[in-house]
Amino acid sequence: MGTFKKGILGGFRGKVGSVVGARWRGKYVMRSVPEIDENRTPTEEQRKVRERFGLVARFLNPMKPIIGKYFGQKQGDKSPFNLATSYHIKEAVLEVGEDFMIDYPKVLISKGDLNGLQSPVLTAPAANILQLDFTDNTGQGFAKADDQLLVVLYVPILGEYQLFTPAGTREETSVNLPLPPYWSSMAIQAWAAFVDAEGKRAATSSYLGEVTAL
Repeated sequence: MGTFKKGILGGFRGKVGSVVGARWRGKYVMRSVPEIDENRTPTEEQRKVRERFGLVARFLNPMKPIIGKYFGQKQGDKSPFNLATSYHIKEAVLEVGEDFMIDYPKVLISKGDLNGLQSPVLTAPAANILQLDFTDNTGQGFAKADDQLLVVLYVPILGEYQLFTPAGTREETSVNLPLPPYWSSMAIQAWAAFVDAEGKRAATSSYLGEVTAL
């Protein structure tokens, strides 16, 4: 592996021909692309690592508009989405026999020091709609009345998501979330969080549980 200050086009990242460029400890480095034996069977540990990563990537990508902005602050070369991926691989994956599953109560769609939802309750009062009720905790910490409520709904059996950005504000205390009619009778996983009106500060999200649509 070689280091350099300036290449022909300056430092670069990614694969170019037979070399790969990257940034490591504040320096640009370049190494050759390793030869891959496509016939080599991965070890059991390698299989598990790949499956955990693949599961988390597929699960998080549809939520990137929220997670990519509000999952903490960038750390070096790690974006909020990179941090979210690392967190979920370590904390939000269950190993069940030879398979892996997302541990929904451990899922976070945002991280931060803004006050989150107080006493949230998610119900299905009528067909094609969910209702989220919560307590207005304006004035606690950094909480403000106009903080924006973000909600993510996910139907595992369909692999489909609905993102509400925003669904309402902190002072509203009750919001309705419209659903596609074909979600009727299906189990829905849900998470919610607040972000400030400027989009600069976020709360650590709350898991709202599972609710069955009418």
